[in-house]
Amino acid sequence: MDTLPIVRTVADLRAQVAAWRREGLTVALVPTMGALHPGHMALVERARTLADKVVASVFVNPTQFAPHEDFERYPRDEAGDAAKLLAAGCHLLYAPSVAEMYAEGRCTTIAVGGPAEGLCGAFRPQMFGGVALVVTKLFLQALPDVAVFGEKDYQQLQVIRRFTRDLDIPVRVDGAPTVREADGLAMSSRNAYLGADERARAPALYAALTEAAEALSTGAAAGPVLETVKARIAVAGFGSIDYVELRDADTLAPVDRVERPARLLAAAWMGKARLIDNVPVATA
Repeated sequence: MDTLPIVRTVADLRAQVAAWRREGLTVALVPTMGALHPGHMALVERARTLADKVVASVFVNPTQFAPHEDFERYPRDEAGDAAKLLAAGCHLLYAPSVAEMYAEGRCTTIAVGGPAEGLCGAFRPQMFGGVALVVTKLFLQALPDVAVFGEKDYQQLQVIRRFTRDLDIPVRVDGAPTVREADGLAMSSRNAYLGADERARAPALYAALTEAAEALSTGAAAGPVLETVKARIAVAGFGSIDYVELRDADTLAPVDRVERPARLLAAAWMGKARLIDNVPVATA
C-alpha cells in the first residue's frame, strides 16, 4: 500500500469499521488535530499494540477555540500527516470537514465539570466542552474498542476519561506517556510558533517541573515549591504564567502535600506559544 486510505464522511468511516468487525477485528482510534509529530506517531504505534486496526482522525475542532485563539492559523498539513501515519502503520485516516462534523442547525453541547475545572479550564473556559463534544462524536462515529491520547495534555485526558465513564461510552481510554525532544521539551504542534531563541529557552519548563517533583515526592509543602518553579521559568524567559499547580493524579483536585499519586502541571507563554507540560509526582 503506497498511500493511506482517507475517508471524509461518517458513512464511509462506519462502512470500513463495519467491514473490519465482520472479520472479527478490533479497532483503535487516535484522535488528533493534525500537524503531526513523533509524539503522535507514538500514539499510533501504541494503538497498534492494543487493536488489530488503527484509525487516526485529523480534525481541527472549532468548538474548543475561543474567537481570539489560533483556530485559523493552527498548522495544517494533511498530505504530510497522511504520509507520517502510513509510515507509522496506521490503517485509515478520517478527515471530516467542519460541515460533516457539525451539521447546520446543531444545538447540542456537553457541559463538563470535575477534572475540567481550573488549570486550562480557567484560562480556556470553552475548551473542554468543545473537546467533550468532538470526542464523543468521534467515539460514536468510529465505535472503537480503545482510543489513545497523550499524557502531555493530562487535564484533557482526565476529562475524557471522566465523561466516558459518566456517559457509559463503551470505549477504553488509554493514556500514552509524553514524548519529548532530546532536551526535554514536550513535543507539541504549537512548538512551531517558537522562534530560535525561544526554542532554546523552552526546555526550562520541564527542567523546573522535574526538580520540583523530586522535592514534592519527599513530602515538601506545595506552596513554596510552586513559587520556586514560577520564579525559575520567569528567569528563563517565560512571560505570562497561567498556572503551576499540584493536583491529585486521578481527580485533579488541588493538593497541598503528596500523600498519594499526584501530577504537577503548568502552562506558561514563551513568546506567542502557550506551552503546557506536566510530570508525575510519586509518594516517597
